[in-house]
Amino acid sequence: MEENKFVSAESGGGCFKEAVCIDAKRVYDSCSAKDCLEDLRVYFTPDKQELIEHASNVRLRSVDVITVYLGLEPVAFNKGFYSVDLTFFFDVCVEVFCAPASGPVIISGVSVFNKKVILYGSEGNVKMFSSDGSYEEPDTSCGKILPKATVQVAQPIGLMARICDAVPHGCDCGCRIPECICKRYGGDFHTGHCRAVYVTIGLFTIVQIVRNVQMLIPAYDFCVPEKECVTTSDNPCEMFSHIDFPTDEFFPPRVSDGGCGCGCDKGGHSC
Repeated sequence: MEENKFVSAESGGGCFKEAVCIDAKRVYDSCSAKDCLEDLRVYFTPDKQELIEHASNVRLRSVDVITVYLGLEPVAFNKGFYSVDLTFFFDVCVEVFCAPASGPVIISGVSVFNKKVILYGSEGNVKMFSSDGSYEEPDTSCGKILPKATVQVAQPIGLMARICDAVPHGCDCGCRIPECICKRYGGDFHTGHCRAVYVTIGLFTIVQIVRNVQMLIPAYDFCVPEKECVTTSDNPCEMFSHIDFPTDEFFPPRVSDGGCGCGCDKGGHSC
């Protein structure tokens, strides 16, 4: 195993040079979530909705995150805590079957999901200015510098899609799809149709609250690149010559090559 290059000063390695102050985004609080989003309605433009009205069945093909809108507000009577409102916009691709003998038609629509989490973000009472003209100012409602909320989203997992009669909702999400997303699909999303597509999506997220802080850290050395840049060639045969021969594809490994199983340990002795 390759030894760690960075040895602490206490161990006698002598790599520690100085303590330096850096400006960095410190994570004050975070949480992870595994959500199963059941029966999210998929909204289509009028031309795509016409296919849904005459469809006999649908099959979920893929789901991707278009964007996530984040809102941040202080929690009343809970000092230092903030409510993070997240609105997810999903691109949902489905296969539409209109007749038993015909092939599917692939179309895409938009699903919307909202959630809220409460995290600790501490407090700040200063304004930040920089030479590039950007600055951070206090929120007018509380007079405090608000932290920043971030969300990391893994590739969503499309679990199921079904088509049925549209169920009226108390709050219709179709009217809240941003104009920039509507332009991506070539038109507005309308509701009130007789039939609708509902999907179930598996979602993994990490939500964080961060602030800019000055931190003192140990410095070992500058990050000087150790690898020399290799010039690539447009010659396909030259590129192919650098690819290793796929021996394992022609000679699949034996059981003994990957360990001898439960009957014995790596040394060949019985367990």
